[in-house]
Amino acid sequence: MTQAGLDHFERLYSASDDPWRVRESWYEQRKRALILAALPLKHYRNAYEPGCGNGELSAALAQRCARLLASDASPAAVALTEKRLSGPGEASVEQHVLPRDWPAPERGPFDLIVVSELAYYLGQDGFDQLQSRILASLAPEGTLVFCHWRHPFDDRLQGTEALHDAMTALPALAHALHHRETDFLLDIWTRAPGEAA
Repeated sequence: MTQAGLDHFERLYSASDDPWRVRESWYEQRKRALILAALPLKHYRNAYEPGCGNGELSAALAQRCARLLASDASPAAVALTEKRLSGPGEASVEQHVLPRDWPAPERGPFDLIVVSELAYYLGQDGFDQLQSRILASLAPEGTLVFCHWRHPFDDRLQGTEALHDAMTALPALAHALHHRETDFLLDIWTRAPGEAA
């Protein structure tokens, strides 16, 4: 992500602690509930949620994970998520500019990776790197979630369908769920049998 992009997100979070209304809008509440309901396992050992925003999804994921690492490029978002995750459980939040700051191999492997409303902010080279880092850190039989808004907006660098199709095309992943609505696309993959991280 460029410095201009980082500055843009900082301005949004300095103006509001919930710039996309993820706490109060029915759309966001319902989408979050669908993501959680679609997860194939009740509990996960080690999860990573890049692009955590203000931590609303992170707080819900923390209830299902023994260990959760959440990250965001925005320091303000990191601070908000830290407050949101201040309860019991092993959850941590870090500032990561992706794909550059993807967690080091010793932090994984992750048996759950949730990429929500994030990948379309990356150019093609950044997305290619994101794919490589996901595959390098997704545990055997691990779960990968992609959920993205489908409509055009100014900051978007890639289309949602193209991003999700590119993940589906990877032979290392087996498609487990495809859910399409007017507003968003939700896909879940697992590591294909015999494909190691």
